Amino acid sequence: MSLRTRLLILVIAAMLVPASLVGLRFVQNRSSEVNAALANLAASADDIASDLGGKIQGTAQLHYGLARARDLDTRDKAACSAFLSDVREEYPQFTGILTIDPDGSLFCDSLRTNRTLDLRDRAYFKQALVSRNVVVEPVFGRLTGISVLQIAYPVRSEAGALKLVLLASFNLRKFAEYHHKRLLAEKDILLIDGKGTVLVAPSGAGWTAPVGASIAGSDLLGFATAPDQKAFQEVTDRDGRTQVWAVAHSPSIRDAGLYILVGRSKDGLVAAANRRLYEDMAILAVALLLLLAGVWILATVSVGRQVGRLANMAKRLGLGDLSARIPPPHPRGELGGLMTLLNGTAESLEQQRAAIADLNQKLSQSQKMEAMGQLTGGVAHDFNNLLTVILGNSEHLADRLAGNKELHRIAGDIATAAERGSDLTRSLLAFARKQPLRPRDIDIGEKIKEVEHLLRRPLGEHIECTFALAPDLWLISVDPGQLTTALLNLVLNARDVMQLGGRLTIEARNVSLGESDLDINGERRPGDYVMVAVIDTGSGMTAEVASRAFEPFFTTKEVGKGTGLGLSMVYGFVRQSGGLVQMQSAPRQGSTVRLFFPRLATPPNEDASPAEGIVTREGSETILVVEDNDMVRTYVESELKTLGYRVITAASGPAALDLLRQSGDIDLLFTDVVMPGGMFGPELARQAIQLRPGLKVLFTSGYSQNPVSAPDAIGDARILTKPFRRRDLAAMLRSALSTPSR
Repeated sequence: MSLRTRLLILVIAAMLVPASLVGLRFVQNRSSEVNAALANLAASADDIASDLGGKIQGTAQLHYGLARARDLDTRDKAACSAFLSDVREEYPQFTGILTIDPDGSLFCDSLRTNRTLDLRDRAYFKQALVSRNVVVEPVFGRLTGISVLQIAYPVRSEAGALKLVLLASFNLRKFAEYHHKRLLAEKDILLIDGKGTVLVAPSGAGWTAPVGASIAGSDLLGFATAPDQKAFQEVTDRDGRTQVWAVAHSPSIRDAGLYILVGRSKDGLVAAANRRLYEDMAILAVALLLLLAGVWILATVSVGRQVGRLANMAKRLGLGDLSARIPPPHPRGELGGLMTLLNGTAESLEQQRAAIADLNQKLSQSQKMEAMGQLTGGVAHDFNNLLTVILGNSEHLADRLAGNKELHRIAGDIATAAERGSDLTRSLLAFARKQPLRPRDIDIGEKIKEVEHLLRRPLGEHIECTFALAPDLWLISVDPGQLTTALLNLVLNARDVMQLGGRLTIEARNVSLGESDLDINGERRPGDYVMVAVIDTGSGMTAEVASRAFEPFFTTKEVGKGTGLGLSMVYGFVRQSGGLVQMQSAPRQGSTVRLFFPRLATPPNEDASPAEGIVTREGSETILVVEDNDMVRTYVESELKTLGYRVITAASGPAALDLLRQSGDIDLLFTDVVMPGGMFGPELARQAIQLRPGLKVLFTSGYSQNPVSAPDAIGDARILTKPFRRRDLAAMLRSALSTPSR
C-alpha cells in the first residue's frame, strides 16, 4: 500500500472522531430545539391562562363599580336591562350581563330578552349565596348557548344581606379565537371543564370532538386534571396523527374548573428541528468530501517525496547523528516548517538538556517542600514534648520561688516563652495541615459577646437579631474557634430561611437534663449543661426534612448554594466536645437548634496568682502513664504524684500491656497518641479495655495526624494537647475519671 493511500486512510480515520462529535452535536441541537418548542407550547398555555386571569380580575373590578351604580338599585326591570345593555356595548367580550334576585330568578339582562329563568341550580349562584367574593364557573349560557365563563359577584347590603347577584358571561369562544390568531394559527387551543365537556374545540383537522361533547375517561382529560402533571401529553387520532398537548398551570383557573390546553401536531413540532439537522449534516458531508479531495491532491503531488526526506532525517537523529540536516530547498507550508524544525532539533538538544536539568531541580525542590511538611509535623511533636517539660518545670519553679520576686519573674518569663513556643508549633502544624482541636475553659456568654459583631454581620437589616444571655453561666471546655464556626453556620442557615425578614434569637443559659431529655439520635445524657439556642422565625422544616437535617451532604438548598455539611459539622463538633444537640422545627413556625455543652466539673480559680500557686483538684487513683519521651514521662509522673495519684509508667504500648496483664488496680490509662514501636495510643487503648473493661482513658499528643479513634467502650475520645499546664492536666484527669463507663 502506497504512502499516500496510507495517509488518506489515516486522514479518514482521524476525521471519523471529530465528524462523529460534530454529528452528535447536531443531534443534541435538534433535541434542544425540540425541547424549546415543547417549552414554548407550555409557555403559550400559561400565557393564555395569565391573560384569562387578568380578564377575570378586570371583570371583578367592573362588578365592584356596577354594584355601586344607582341604576341597578331599582325594581324597574326595563331600566335595569337598558343600563346593562349600555354597559355591555362598552365591553363586547361579554355575551351578556345580568342580575339575579336572591331567590335565584333572573331580574334584568343586557340582552333585554325579558325571559324568566330560574338559576338556583347553577353552581356559581350557590357559591355566591355564601360568598363575598367573585365566583367563577365555565358553562354554556342558557340565553345564548355559547360557552362562557360565568363571573358572578354577590352584592350585599351594609348589614351583609344579599341584595342581588351580578353576573357577566365572558365569551370563551372569542377569547380562544383571539389567541389562536395571536399564535399565528400554529397551535390549537382547547378549553374543557372538569367533567371533560368541550367548551372551545380546536379548529385543526385532527380534532374530532365538537363543542359540547365530552372527552370524559380520555387520557387527555386525565392529563389535564391530574394534580401531579406530566409536562406534556401525546394523543393519536384514528388517522394516526399525533398531537402534543400542554396544559396551563394557573391554580386560580384550575380551581374554577376550567382547563386550558395548547396543542400542536408532533410533525409540525419537530419539523423545523429536523430541517436544521438535515441542513447541518449536509454541510458537514460536503466539508468532509472537500477535505478528502484536498488531502488526496496533497498526497499525490508532494507528500510522498517530502515525507521520505523527513523519514531519513528522523532516522539519523534516532541514531544520535546530531549533524544530520535536510538540505534546501524546503517546501512551503507545514512540511517545510517541519523540516526547519527538525534541522533546529540538533542545535537545541543542549538547551533541552538544560531545561530537563532545571525541571529536575524544581522537582527536587517540590519533593523537599513535601518532606518539610512531613518534617514540621515531627518537629512540632518533639518540640511540644520539650515545651511540656519546660512549661511544667517553670510552674514548679514559680511555686518554689514565690518568695524571690526576681527569680519568680524569670520563671514566669520561661513559662511565657514556652507558651509562645506552643503558638509557633501551632503555626508549624497549620503549615503541615496537622493542627489538633484545642479545647479551652471558657465562659460561653463572654465568648458570644466577643463574636456578636461577626454573627450580626451576614444577617442584613431585614432580620432583627437579639441576644438573651443568662448571667452566671457555668464554664465549659470547647475549642473557641470551632464554637464560633458552629454558631456562624447556624446563623447563616437561619438567614437563608428568612429571605423576607424575620427575627433571630441567640440564647444561652444553664440547664440540667434528665432521663427524658434526648438528643437528635434519641440518646439520653443526663447532667448539667450550658445550653446555646439559635431560634429563627423562618419557613421551618417538615418532620421528614428535620429527621435528615444533620446527615452529611443532605441539603434542601439549590444546586450550588449549599454543601449539606454545615449542620453535620456542628453536630460532630458538639459531640466531640462531649455535648448533645436538639432541634425543633415545623413548617411556617421557624426552627430552634439547641447545643448542650457539659459543665466543667472543676472550674479554675481565676483569682489565684502564680505566686499563690495553682488550685487543682487532686486524686488518689492509680494511673498508668505511657510516654516514649523520657523527660515528658518523668515530668508527668512527678506532676501526678504531686496531685496525689499513684503512678505506674511505661515507655511503649507493649510494655503497658504487660503491666495491665498483671494484677493490681489501675483506674486510668494516660497515653501519648503517637509512639514508636508500631502501636499508637488508640490501639493501646483498644487492647487495654479488652484486658480491663471499664478502664478510663485520656490521650495526650503534640499533634495528631489523624483524629483519635477510641474504642466504643470509653465514649468520646478525650485528648490533652501538649504543652499543658498543671491545672489543664488535673482538670482533664478528673473529667476523664468522672466519665461513666459504658
